[in-house]
Amino acid sequence: MNQDPIIHRGLDGVVVDTTRISKVMPEINALVYGGYPVQELAETCCFEEVAWLIWHGELPSAKQLAAFEADERSRRNLSAPLLEVIRKSPRTAHPMDVLRTAVSFFGMEDASPEKTDAAANLNRSMDLLARIPAMIGAFYRFRKGQEYIPPRADLSMAENFFHVCHGRVPAPEVVRAFDVSLTLYAEHGFNASTFTARTVVSSLSDLYSGVVGGIASLKGPLHGGANEAVMHMILEIGDPAKARDWMLKALKDKRKVMGFGHRVYKNGDSRVPTMKKYAQKMAAFTGEKKWLEIADILEATMLEQKNIHPNLDFPSGPAYYLMGIDIDMYTPIFVMARITGWTAHIMEQLANNALIRPLSQYTGPGQRTVVPVEKR
Repeated sequence: MNQDPIIHRGLDGVVVDTTRISKVMPEINALVYGGYPVQELAETCCFEEVAWLIWHGELPSAKQLAAFEADERSRRNLSAPLLEVIRKSPRTAHPMDVLRTAVSFFGMEDASPEKTDAAANLNRSMDLLARIPAMIGAFYRFRKGQEYIPPRADLSMAENFFHVCHGRVPAPEVVRAFDVSLTLYAEHGFNASTFTARTVVSSLSDLYSGVVGGIASLKGPLHGGANEAVMHMILEIGDPAKARDWMLKALKDKRKVMGFGHRVYKNGDSRVPTMKKYAQKMAAFTGEKKWLEIADILEATMLEQKNIHPNLDFPSGPAYYLMGIDIDMYTPIFVMARITGWTAHIMEQLANNALIRPLSQYTGPGQRTVVPVEKR
């Protein structure tokens, strides 16, 4: 007799391929990029170094880093047609929808779409790394009725992001905390958006289509959108004195509390301590401490009641808020960082491609005969 197959809902626990890019080690709560613990990379390297590592498998030399930074900075400007697409987007649209459309349009501007080799895709990856911050900044400005601010070639990626959004570079403390967040968000194995991107290109679709698929997946509140939901939750609570009761009621009502738990980590997300450290630095720098006080109470109550730890989205929400960034821009910032991981996985998938096509177990009716409409 045939036995029913084991169903792995959400592909939980299923290993579908190999990768050299990163590894989550739940047994020791560690995430490594190319063998390097992410917390060490965040504290020691700038995001540009980490982008090079994710694409090339090794950290760059000083000479390689200088050339990489110069190349990235030379690519930041957006075409007039692309700017017009962003300008004409509804100002009420979610920035992730605008970014998804902007990346798709940018893909149509590719002068050599027929080139699908690794070198061509690495070049496209660099283009996206350089231009996505400008795309985000353009919509940030346009929806406020402000003019576009062109990128500057004398700024780091973190500095340039604030420049294209606000027309100024904030204090070094803010830039550093933002740069750290980019490193922490850059890559995370076969997560939902990365697997989506790999699935798209496994049909031999193009890199831009894979990235657009990744953006669409990341938008959801069970993935990248969680950092936005966390800050909305903290603002809803508003007062540290209300935080514990709010969490107790949420748990009693079986309300989904965003920013907690993780499919892979069972004993805490290894990225959280670093991001929490820099969120605390932002609170000290701005003097606004109540948001992290609320977060700390929520975290302690969840751990006490359910033994569930926060994930990276939990400290990054208030950290970005303290940096003065609009809440619905948090997930686009995730894209700004994760474009490195997505494109690395796309290139890895295409280097040894197999069409991703899982099976399903049918649970519908058995075979039946079609009855003509007049006899139904």
